[in-house]
Amino acid sequence: MNKISENPIALLLITGLLIGFNFPLGKLAAEAAISPTVWAFVFSLGACLLLFPVLISQKKLIFPRKSTLRYIVLSAILSYIIPNLLLFSVMLRMGAGYMGLMFALSPVFTLFFALNLRMNIPNRIGLIGILFGLIGTAVVSISKGSLPDAPPWELIVLALCVPLCLALGNIYRTLDWPDKGEPDSLAFWSHTIAVLFYSGLIFFYQTDASFGEITNTPVVVLLQLLVSGLIFPAFFRLQKVGGPVLLSQIGYVSAAVGLVCAVLFLGERYDVTTWIGAGIIAFGIALSIQAQRQKTA
Repeated sequence: MNKISENPIALLLITGLLIGFNFPLGKLAAEAAISPTVWAFVFSLGACLLLFPVLISQKKLIFPRKSTLRYIVLSAILSYIIPNLLLFSVMLRMGAGYMGLMFALSPVFTLFFALNLRMNIPNRIGLIGILFGLIGTAVVSISKGSLPDAPPWELIVLALCVPLCLALGNIYRTLDWPDKGEPDSLAFWSHTIAVLFYSGLIFFYQTDASFGEITNTPVVVLLQLLVSGLIFPAFFRLQKVGGPVLLSQIGYVSAAVGLVCAVLFLGERYDVTTWIGAGIIAFGIALSIQAQRQKTA
């Protein structure tokens, strides 16, 4: 277990796989008339419920102060609150598979910011892998926008804001990681902030949203709680050992998982151009993993 928790490639694949399940679960929730705010609440609640007993048993549940408090608040806003509200708002119209593919843009945005801040420069294979991810995502976006029943371009722009926001979060968490910050503790408190925000939003501003919506599809809710709880211990460990650019490449893995799940379990159908784009993204995944192996060899 310790070897897995320190292995960037293993953490990349595990985290990307788990995040990929969020897309079909989010679409099922939307079809069950659960509002985006309530579903974002469920998403963060799952992480809190799993991490709370772990921190208690390890005697690491310490209230954050000063720089750590700033870190968890900004992490919650950039990494969970804004992107999840956007994600679950457009999921039903855009499709789970397509939104999964949008996540494949986060490595490109993250690399752009990292290079400008001189944080991380991947080797040539890594850069080529990220380029293929960008090309594949562009192909998918064009194919989606050209369909007869295509959503408005405004929705596509909102969908693109999700990986952009995630990239900003990736960079921030690396730059401002607190001294002696523990991954599980940072994940728990960041999601606690998100849960409190969603709760306030539902109580005070969204009269059409209710926690009672959770009963619309209890099995899907339980699955989302479990998946969310498993994602973030691995996610924050990957941030710590892999850095922002490698972390962002969970977008490639989750894109592939989300697309396959959408086709197999939700009956979504995509044209040949979309699958060509997905294949290009998959090739980018392989190159990125190879680049990381060369780096750690």
